[in-house]
Amino acid sequence: MQSQARELIDKIKELINPCITSHGLELVEINYFYQANKLILRIFIDRPEGGINIDECALVNQELGSILDAAGLIQQSYTLEVSSPGVDRVLKTWDDFKRVINRNLVVFLNESIKGKHEIHGILKRVDSTFIYIESGEQEFLIPYTKITRAKQVIE
Repeated sequence: MQSQARELIDKIKELINPCITSHGLELVEINYFYQANKLILRIFIDRPEGGINIDECALVNQELGSILDAAGLIQQSYTLEVSSPGVDRVLKTWDDFKRVINRNLVVFLNESIKGKHEIHGILKRVDSTFIYIESGEQEFLIPYTKITRAKQVIE
């Protein structure tokens, strides 16, 4: 069942991405789950630089609903939700990290770096392999493979 859900999400992504990018937005994540015996398809979108408003989400929701209904990929009744991922969302991809350069982060590691499993600091730069965080007087070079979870800290 898990592979069928992943396959469906991949097909949905391929189908809806052109509409999302035509608005200058990007697809952040798709969640497909049941809640109280009701199928929910939740699509998170954002601007590449961050910051999307509710009117944009409503417009994209309407357009994506039409596209999905016409394609007939989902064979049962479902609720479509199009939303912003929020400023405190979990950072997963290179683009997520790039968007929050020069902002405060907390990064949880699966292996310690300089004796720490949790690093708080300012994200200074990113590349294809590492993120660079300045924490006090120290700079941490953190490989993506050691990150279990990361998010921006809103003060």
